[in-house]
Amino acid sequence: MKTIAIVAALNFTAAALAGERRPTIVLVHGAFAESASWNGVVAELTRDGFAVIAAANPLRSLGGDAAQVASVVASVEGPVVLVGHSYGGAVISAVADEQSKVKALVYVAGFAPDIGESCLGLTGKFPGSTLGPTLAPPINLSTGEQDLYIQQDKFPEQFAADVPTADARLMAAAQRPVTQAALADRAVRAAWKTIPSWWIYGAADRNIPPAAMAFMAERAHARKVVVIAGASHVVMVSRPHEVAALIEDAAADAK
Repeated sequence: MKTIAIVAALNFTAAALAGERRPTIVLVHGAFAESASWNGVVAELTRDGFAVIAAANPLRSLGGDAAQVASVVASVEGPVVLVGHSYGGAVISAVADEQSKVKALVYVAGFAPDIGESCLGLTGKFPGSTLGPTLAPPINLSTGEQDLYIQQDKFPEQFAADVPTADARLMAAAQRPVTQAALADRAVRAAWKTIPSWWIYGAADRNIPPAAMAFMAERAHARKVVVIAGASHVVMVSRPHEVAALIEDAAADAK
């Protein structure tokens, strides 16, 4: 481990001396997750010399969430690689075409809606999602909106089937709710049309049908697509090495 860290540090120093500026990696979580879901990926990226921000995604509305993440991107000096998980993919699609510093988009089991499409619409476009029956009764908010959660006893199998059960139960208790309106919001931007994209998802995803993600990746003319056999929706938790490796591929190719 020490040898790897020293080599990574030397590579990073050499790049800096050569005048190369590595992009900052901004990670955006999705619905029913939170920033700590990126911990394994962050550990790999920082070990390899990248600056990383795991942004807080409010999960309130697509436009509002995109504005929140845009403010994080605006605070970063230099180029950025934006990474979005699940609903976070729709958020980075809405952010990036306003930010010339964003050089690459990485979708981690993520949505990439076209203009006029919603996350709910894309989920229903292909068979395979079993999310609906696992949702708890909506919680009515004072704003008139409704918060959605996954039932805690159903969360491990539905959301994180390839994560150790004890860890998945902790994730269930810490899950962040999303408003139903956010999932139904129609996209007004599609940054993947102008910014290069990379994709990774699990073949055993029960939230977003793998066929839907294959469709979106092909439509976006993704530069690289990685499909992990047996992986669940939280591929960044169960397979952080593979996710970090793809992000580093995107960062290396970002121009």
